[in-house]
Amino acid sequence: MRGAFYFKKILCYYICFYHHKNYNSPILLIIIIMLKLLTSQLIQLLLVVWSVGTLTFVLMRNLPGDMAYRIAASRYGYDQVTASSASQVRAELGLDLAWYEQYLRWFADLLRLDLGNSLVSGASVWAEISHQFGHTLALALVALVISLIIAPPIGILSALRPNGIFDRFTLFIATLLRSAPAFIIGVLLMTIFAVQLKWLPAVGYGKPINYVLPALTLALGLSAVSIRVSRNAAVAVFHATYYEFAKLKGLSSWQAFRRHGMRNLAIPIIAYHGVQLIYLIEGVVIVESLFAWPGIGHALVHAIIARDVPMIQGTALVMGALFVMLNTVLDILNRLIDPRVKLK
Repeated sequence: MRGAFYFKKILCYYICFYHHKNYNSPILLIIIIMLKLLTSQLIQLLLVVWSVGTLTFVLMRNLPGDMAYRIAASRYGYDQVTASSASQVRAELGLDLAWYEQYLRWFADLLRLDLGNSLVSGASVWAEISHQFGHTLALALVALVISLIIAPPIGILSALRPNGIFDRFTLFIATLLRSAPAFIIGVLLMTIFAVQLKWLPAVGYGKPINYVLPALTLALGLSAVSIRVSRNAAVAVFHATYYEFAKLKGLSSWQAFRRHGMRNLAIPIIAYHGVQLIYLIEGVVIVESLFAWPGIGHALVHAIIARDVPMIQGTALVMGALFVMLNTVLDILNRLIDPRVKLK
């Protein structure tokens, strides 16, 4: 009951804000800003889920070959599949129905949040994704932390002497890493540290050491541009009027950087990682397949090969929704850090 009371109170404030723009409560303003942001992101999330689901539905139904035969082959093996088993799969999945009937059935299941069962394992798609998503999330977080440890310090050091030897060297390395696809970086790291030096395992999961190569592969790709973003932001901060004035007031270089530089540097770095989330999501699919990591990307590749339609559609929906939710979190962080960002 108390939760309903507070919800009604916030809703009343929200309505009052639209009719009375001169409401001056700071706490209320923050609540309203967050409500408007979450509302817009929720609408975007629903549109993304519908768009990704519809596109996946269309693509899967237009692949060359007999889908029912391929699914039956993945179940029983190519040597055991027959026309009757393919017909049974076709009737089970409704592939013998008209395309609009198939779409309406799929859309009705989506509204009930029913993603169906995997055609290969027979388990619920939600159960499969929830099991694999934890592995993917852990890998992505480790890669993101490594990227934040590598890129901003190197970018700041490069900004201390713009166009110097170290700055030009980091520009060359960043350009080289950015131009290389994730699987090239992964194969190179695997060849050096797993095959030649034998310091790290090439594939596997279960030990902390197994995180090193796949997480480093993702982190290097993220750091390539983040180094230059951090460098350019640091150069702008170091030459800003407020920063020079802070040093004239008697603050040491470290004090001026800690009080006036770090927060302003964080804004473009966070914004960059928001843009690069799509690289992280795409890279996870490639890197997990390369290093046999039991995550959602690895499962997606196997589902595509086996034409496990419910698993493909469910994985694509979750990855699209994840992209929107991560962007929402970064947007909120950007608004909290940057006081110049205001909601009109």
